[in-house]
Amino acid sequence: MQQYFSLADCEVMGFDLDHTLCRYHLPQSATLIYDSFAQYLVTEKGYDKDLLTLNPESLDFCCKGLALDLEDGNFLKLAEDGTVLRASHGTRSMTSEEILEIYGRREWKHFGTVSGMLSRSGSYTSECPGNLLQLGTSAICAKETFCIHYLVHDGQKKYDFWKDVVAAIQHNYKISAFKEDCGTYFPEVKNHPEKYLQRCPNSVKKWLKQLKSAGKILLLITSSHSDYCRLLCEYILGFSQFSQIQEPALALTNSRQFCLVVPENDEEQEALLSLEKPGWYSQGNAIHLYELLKKMTGKLDPKVVYFGDSMHSDIFPARHYSNWETVFILEELLGDKVMVPTEIESEPLEKKGKYEGYQPKISYSVSEQWGSFFVDRLPGLENAEETLVRTWSCKCISTYSTIAIPSLEAIADLPLDYRFTRFSSNSSAIAGYYPSPPRALLPSEESVTMK
Repeated sequence: MQQYFSLADCEVMGFDLDHTLCRYHLPQSATLIYDSFAQYLVTEKGYDKDLLTLNPESLDFCCKGLALDLEDGNFLKLAEDGTVLRASHGTRSMTSEEILEIYGRREWKHFGTVSGMLSRSGSYTSECPGNLLQLGTSAICAKETFCIHYLVHDGQKKYDFWKDVVAAIQHNYKISAFKEDCGTYFPEVKNHPEKYLQRCPNSVKKWLKQLKSAGKILLLITSSHSDYCRLLCEYILGFSQFSQIQEPALALTNSRQFCLVVPENDEEQEALLSLEKPGWYSQGNAIHLYELLKKMTGKLDPKVVYFGDSMHSDIFPARHYSNWETVFILEELLGDKVMVPTEIESEPLEKKGKYEGYQPKISYSVSEQWGSFFVDRLPGLENAEETLVRTWSCKCISTYSTIAIPSLEAIADLPLDYRFTRFSSNSSAIAGYYPSPPRALLPSEESVTMK
């Protein structure tokens, strides 16, 4: 594999929508998502009304890259080898003694299943939360565990609430919910988009037009239904004219056919045997999409790069199923107070991005309860010294991403032929971060164990 990656070498640019092209006001949006779950669980499923109260510390609790052990109601922060680094029962942090009591030598028995294929079962769900919807999911699950543990007095602690959380998701975010004004989430966003949505920076809109002028094919690939997608694009970009398909196409082979979406009413027409031209489509599969891209580019093997913020639903399937180049949007890169400029390649001034060498004004809050997204301290067993190890989430980044960036704005001012150093087995574990690696991964007096 080549050491460097350049957008100039890609014929097709695919973008996720939520938290990639569309940035949200996180506190307001996370609270709204939590409320959408809580209202449903209390009114439809008879859960305790205490669930309706969201404490400020619950937002600090929410961070990406956790696994949810549904058998015990515990959230887990894992090392790259599956060792339990931190855990919480509901929102309450567990002590080292409690972790050892439940997980023996801090070994989580399901890790062998989730480490290769980010997945979920009746016993666990991996990479929860992985995006904003899952951030709200984690908060509601943690609060419900709290309610079960502390408010139920019959001695029965059954953590079987996941099925009801799934029902809350299906109620609030089903395909017809936007049109029907169903649930709590969509009616609120439609009425007050400025409260929850950030308009796309001018530099990013200019960059998208430059990509189009350079002959690049632009795709919007999202799990959002077309009506909500249209609202977001028109609000943040001022237009909605993308070739658009739904995200599950990346994770499927040839089991689902595309359906053409009628722009006037966002209704789906009959299933299509193949794609003949760009347009707005729903469902579908990666094989039919790639056949269309061959026609549009005139190449037998067009190169595709996909930008997304979720390891589970964006980056992993795009790399694993389609072998696309992947750019991971990782806001956690904004968490360092000091960003050190990368020294992987010397570039003239006119080729340097706007974020190289200094900290962006945008701040990202790091969870005090869970600590660094990238590394953590592993307490020593049997009086051994603690060590600093890389997290499972950090390992996934270098395994499935071509590069990782804090936002699209970070690269919008770069020339199209800028050469990024990619993640690879032949390069440093921090080589693919742009504009610089997280400070936690940089060499220091206490070295990070990279297995």
